[in-house]
Amino acid sequence: MTVSIDTRATQGPGEAPRLKKPSWKDPRLLIGLLLVLASTAGVVALLDSQDTTTEVYSARRDIPVGAAVSADDLVAVPVRLASSAGAYLPVSGGIPDGAVATRLVTEGELIPSAALGTADELDRKPVGLSVEDPLPTGTEAGDRVDVWVSLRTDTNTYEEPRLLLEAAEVAELTVGESALGGSASTLVQVLVDDGAMPELLNALSNDARIAVVLNPGAGS
Repeated sequence: MTVSIDTRATQGPGEAPRLKKPSWKDPRLLIGLLLVLASTAGVVALLDSQDTTTEVYSARRDIPVGAAVSADDLVAVPVRLASSAGAYLPVSGGIPDGAVATRLVTEGELIPSAALGTADELDRKPVGLSVEDPLPTGTEAGDRVDVWVSLRTDTNTYEEPRLLLEAAEVAELTVGESALGGSASTLVQVLVDDGAMPELLNALSNDARIAVVLNPGAGS
């Protein structure tokens, strides 16, 4: 009697099924490749955007409120600002005609577009006050001061001092020098809004005594 034996390999009990080699036509493989390519492209685009520099203007020196802004006051600097680049004055756009600083811009600061305007847009204007008593060392533009006045009476005496301006911003500070080299009067440019301007000018025109006191606790 002839016995027929099947010589094909058989899977024994407990053996794991054999994995088939993936085909290029397998949709899961194609989707995976697309995801990898998309991720790589995103990373490259992000690195390219971070590498992009924009030229904007920076202040060459302190620019006080109300000062006209010209090319001599500015220097072009390349910076990486990404999405915030539009908030600063670009070199490509140039300096607007008749531009003045609407707030103090300090030396080395990037020029915000919002810090420039026209003289008509200023809600505060600088007024020069000469004071005999020197302000504390280190007082500078941007600090806050209280302005006190003592009005002259008909008998050439002075009334009690009263507070006229509280926490006025210093726009500029110029310390004078006497002939002997000692400190003389100090010219303090303070920013005054239109509402307080008449009273202050009236005090100045009537030879009132003016005292300027640093107010370190006032907010900017």
